[in-house]
Amino acid sequence: MFKRILIANRGEIACRVIKTARRMGIETVAVYSDADKDALHVAMADQAVPIGAAPAAESYLVIEKIVAACKQTGAEAVHPGYGFLSEREAFPKALAEAGIVFIGPNPKAIAAMGDKIESKKAAAAAKVSTVPGHLGVIADEKEAVKIADEIGYPVMIKASAGGGGKGMRIAYSRSEVAEGYTRAKSEAKSSFGDDRVFIEKFIVDPRHIEIQVLGDKHGNVIYLGERECSIQRRNQKVVEEAPSPLLDEATRRKMGEQAVALAKAVGYDSAGTVEFVAGQDRSFYFLEMNTRLQVEHPVTELVTGIDLVEQMIRVAAGEKLALKQSDVKLTGWSVESRIYAEDPYRNFLPSIGRLVKYRPPAEKSEHGVTVRNDTGVYEGGEISLYYDPMIAKLVTHAPTREQAIDAQAGALDAFGIDGIRHNIPFLAALMAHPRWRSGKLSTGFIAEEFPEGFHAIAPQGNVARVLAAVAAAIDHVLGERKRQISGQMTGRSVTRDSQRAVWLGDEEHRLEVMRNNGSISVRFAGDEPWIQLRSDWKPGETIWTGEVDGEAVAVQVRPHPNSFALAFRGAETRAYVYTAREADYAKLMPVKTSADSGKQVRCPMPGLVVSIAVSEGQEVKAGEPVAVVEAMKMENVLRAEIDGTVKKVHAKKGDSLAVDAVILEFA
Repeated sequence: MFKRILIANRGEIACRVIKTARRMGIETVAVYSDADKDALHVAMADQAVPIGAAPAAESYLVIEKIVAACKQTGAEAVHPGYGFLSEREAFPKALAEAGIVFIGPNPKAIAAMGDKIESKKAAAAAKVSTVPGHLGVIADEKEAVKIADEIGYPVMIKASAGGGGKGMRIAYSRSEVAEGYTRAKSEAKSSFGDDRVFIEKFIVDPRHIEIQVLGDKHGNVIYLGERECSIQRRNQKVVEEAPSPLLDEATRRKMGEQAVALAKAVGYDSAGTVEFVAGQDRSFYFLEMNTRLQVEHPVTELVTGIDLVEQMIRVAAGEKLALKQSDVKLTGWSVESRIYAEDPYRNFLPSIGRLVKYRPPAEKSEHGVTVRNDTGVYEGGEISLYYDPMIAKLVTHAPTREQAIDAQAGALDAFGIDGIRHNIPFLAALMAHPRWRSGKLSTGFIAEEFPEGFHAIAPQGNVARVLAAVAAAIDHVLGERKRQISGQMTGRSVTRDSQRAVWLGDEEHRLEVMRNNGSISVRFAGDEPWIQLRSDWKPGETIWTGEVDGEAVAVQVRPHPNSFALAFRGAETRAYVYTAREADYAKLMPVKTSADSGKQVRCPMPGLVVSIAVSEGQEVKAGEPVAVVEAMKMENVLRAEIDGTVKKVHAKKGDSLAVDAVILEFA
């Protein structure tokens, strides 16, 4: 076994590898760029080596610098994590030349699966299900119908030289094939001067399901069940789970055996993932193979009890797999949420800055429920604009899918982050979404369920009652504290009416609140039973954790003038707690409206100005680009929302702007 390994990565995956190496008694070496000198993975490792400037192209992607760091520290092997150099064929070759072991697959396997066309050929040769189709020239309508019959409906008729949706038809029956074939040929001819078309299976409502494989250097390969990753935004996975609510045991075995066949065909000898696109009828077709550890590997670890990083290290050291296929058992259900530094209310634009507060839920495993948080950040650290915006991966495991989702929802409620925007409100809302909870998933889920983007969800039903009760309890604790202020004049003690009016947005809840020994009791108007709330919450804490009638509850709390911003189970609201008389007066107060900022273009996220496309005095039409701002390597084009003349330009190329900074204004 290795004495010392180097992790050629950063962030949560570097920390994740260090944890397993430490448990195995292996020393670790971290590498870091100038932007990461104070990063968590640097603090956790036994040694750390600087490798260059902040941009990844000048540090984490430079093979020579990684090799030099290995030689400098005496590291015998390198774990690449995911991203960066993990799937570069040249990296393990360079390490081998330097006498250093690559903790991952051999270069030939990386090359074989790296080319998408070649990988599909390899999959077909290994008898892996590929999307059925006919790539040859089709003579006429009759042949088109014959081919479609063989493939199975629906089918996609595509122009060989197509693009932009031209020369493309979906056919659900023989008659539609005949008509679609004619129309597609005609469009192809007029659009591209080439009337050749081909036919392939059209996957309706597709799902993304992947099989985890594990091989050694002695020809042994096994599969560790599947993960479903259908909850995606712009092809980026957001939530993953294991197993899949779609598969039955027979389909799981079939997919697993095909994944193993492909892995063996290319001589795969590490942890890897074979990805499939699946139909709602459990049909499945090869998509690609990822020759590395996946971001979502923890859900597989929790349902199998197998540490994938440990297995990768042991295999790289030449050990045979200690596991046989019959040893792999899937127990319970696991759900993972990717927590990103992004603003869900501004179309998920990246958010950067300092983590003023970072209070994840406690990692635990009790009463059959596990909460795990894989992270690479800490309170007071910075989210840099140079790298991936992932803050953490929150993972839960429980005996059933419903229990794992409930555990995830509770853990998200208890996750406190301040200083930057983050996607926890969106993830919490997702956990409460009935379609997600029913398992009726597809890769179009987010686009279909949130077509207008994500907006705050108002509390309803029991969620509203819990928030009203917690708001009343918080107000009561604050009132008790005020009455204990020292230096007060003696005399009759201050008492406060027990009747309360709690406003949650536009909804009012009338209730009674009182202290009852170690708890606070709340009774809603018209209700007989009292609700008991127990909590050690203190003013200033961002999470109210406790019990409401014996049920564990965590509510996000942020103070505002005369109110609290509360979030629970995906719902968000501003809560005002009044006495009955205060509520009557508050109803008479005029509502303030925000000033119209339509004549200004503001920066939607912290970022660097790449370019300004207009000048003062220039006339601009609505929709025209006015500036480009970069954040986390993504360039965002800002456009004018109104017609107008540019009055003043406040920013210039190279400026670093805060969120909502005014870039320009119109006359």
